[in-house]
Amino acid sequence: MKKAALFLVAILIATAAGATDRKIKITKRYLNYPISHSVDRKWMTLSIGGKQVCRSVIRLTSGQPDYWVFEDVSAWKGKTLTLSFDGDESALAKVFQADTIMDESEIYHEKYRPQYHFTTRRGWINDPNGLVYHKGKYHMFYQHNPYEREWENMHWAHAVSTDLLHWQEQPLALHPDTIGTIFSGSAVSVGDTLYAFYTADKPEYERQCMAWSTDEGLSWTKYNGNPIIDSHEKWQSHDTRDPKVFQYGQHWVMVLNERDGHTIYNSTDLKTWTPTSHITGFWECPELFKINNYWVMWGASGTYMIGTFDGKTFTPLGPKQCNVGGSAYAAQCFNNIPATDGRVIKMAWGRISFDDMPFNGCMLLPQEQVLVNTSQGLRLYSRPVAETEQLFEKAYEGHDLSQTEANRALQAYNGNDCLRIRLTLMLTYATDAGLSYQGQRLLDYDMNGNRLNGQFFTPDEPGSMELTADIYIDRAVVEGFINDGAYSYSMKRDVKSTSQEGYTLFGNQLKIKKLEVFTAKSIW
Repeated sequence: MKKAALFLVAILIATAAGATDRKIKITKRYLNYPISHSVDRKWMTLSIGGKQVCRSVIRLTSGQPDYWVFEDVSAWKGKTLTLSFDGDESALAKVFQADTIMDESEIYHEKYRPQYHFTTRRGWINDPNGLVYHKGKYHMFYQHNPYEREWENMHWAHAVSTDLLHWQEQPLALHPDTIGTIFSGSAVSVGDTLYAFYTADKPEYERQCMAWSTDEGLSWTKYNGNPIIDSHEKWQSHDTRDPKVFQYGQHWVMVLNERDGHTIYNSTDLKTWTPTSHITGFWECPELFKINNYWVMWGASGTYMIGTFDGKTFTPLGPKQCNVGGSAYAAQCFNNIPATDGRVIKMAWGRISFDDMPFNGCMLLPQEQVLVNTSQGLRLYSRPVAETEQLFEKAYEGHDLSQTEANRALQAYNGNDCLRIRLTLMLTYATDAGLSYQGQRLLDYDMNGNRLNGQFFTPDEPGSMELTADIYIDRAVVEGFINDGAYSYSMKRDVKSTSQEGYTLFGNQLKIKKLEVFTAKSIW
């Protein structure tokens, strides 16, 4: 603690000695910031009435910016905002307020912008947080650096949707504070109130905090008793994070990643939490959800266990499994889905970078989770939610095609990088088969080694020579769902490839039992 106090004093002294202040009376909706990756990050603090509301690092430039980022300051309209910056005073002078976002006309029309996967207008995103259905809308919060396209300055950003596809970004929800930056967590709906549970991160510890909103997530009050859980000393570890909270009967459950696994806590008031059990073998972003009469424990990498849960202890019924590969990470399920719906719906972060763009990272398609009885036992399947169908229009369908016939049909779509291709391959003569585009293998199945895009996969039916793939191509993002969701993967497409090769099915004497091609509509 003494070391942490000295560290804080050093920061305060450095800030006081070198910061330049600029006062702005807020009369417009946005502040626009010029960003250049050729300059170093410097600390910037936003304060109102002497009270700090946010402290972050930013690459403000006095020269030609690489791009502009923005901050919605409408909640502070009429108030005087003080910007304290320990960098170039002339760079701070270029910050301006307006009712529009700088270069707003370019947003959603950038060269590599996905057209049906969620991306933020500007800046970096990673883990989905606080997924919850509340008052007729799906709310998605997410890890966000609003000040540049790389990771830093973790806030909770916020978007809402009525169909899980078309999202509208809202003002930033949670800003870093003196307890720490805002790491991952969850949200619950209680009457008219949303409660958010998140990790406050500092170099020396991670602690769990709570905030609430009574206006559908537009403004938030942080609990003055934060942190509600401080367990890093108990575990002798910095790694105590990512609270997932949900209701079980008459009490609340929190699943929290602590060092080597997930700890289950109970509470009756959302403020006081008691640990009840711990399960090892998981890392980060815990999830625990019920499907039919079973419960599924989940970790950030996509590994899961099927078991039972009595509100205090999760009991596995078998070993860990995995049904996902590639870029997907930190998936979370929506809380409070209406009983009339009954689905378990998850979303995951796609760890995909977008070259030369002022945004980075995406959300993968929302997916329904189902348990399926297979020859190997009960397994978790993931399938795009039914709402996704509205984005696609069938452009071609063929049956019982030769490889030559199928490739000839695919030629009509060369140059189209927003497609959905669904196919069933018969692999009688092929030990290596799949689909490529511009020389990159988007689907690559090695039957000899039972590897699909590098990960072990085998069809449920022993000796099956048939493989069904539903492949979503969205500029730089590719998602694939194999054999009705038994396995899914995501990856980055090489958008800068100079190859002239179009969509091509490769393999030895393939038979294509069915081939469908769909054009895609933009969610923007």
